[in-house]
Amino acid sequence: MMRQLAAFVTFAALVTPLSAQEQPRVLSGPEIATLIAGNTVVGNMAAGGPYEEFYLPDGTLRGSNYDGKWSVVDDTLCFVYDETSPAQCWGASLTSAGEVLWLKNGVIDGNGVVRTGNPSQF
Repeated sequence: MMRQLAAFVTFAALVTPLSAQEQPRVLSGPEIATLIAGNTVVGNMAAGGPYEEFYLPDGTLRGSNYDGKWSVVDDTLCFVYDETSPAQCWGASLTSAGEVLWLKNGVIDGNGVVRTGNPSQF
């Protein structure tokens, strides 16, 4: 009986897709800062649609026709696009494929891919 159970567990592990076994890794604040500082993130947000932003190491961010500020607060990435509005913050997870998942209240609210440097010259 134990051999049958061990064989079944081994078989199940082999036939389960690798992607089902892997879970995105939640990033800490310092990991988020290291990932984006000096780089561009291209992606899509649930409420705002597609975006492409370059994150300067000094906390400035630049998009195709706008600027803003970014900062890391605890384990979240926060944005201010209008000085009269409060910062909006998201947690981040990283998939094994390198996709960033932006989390709002523990729910995926967007995604993105980090591109090295400022390829769009913002």
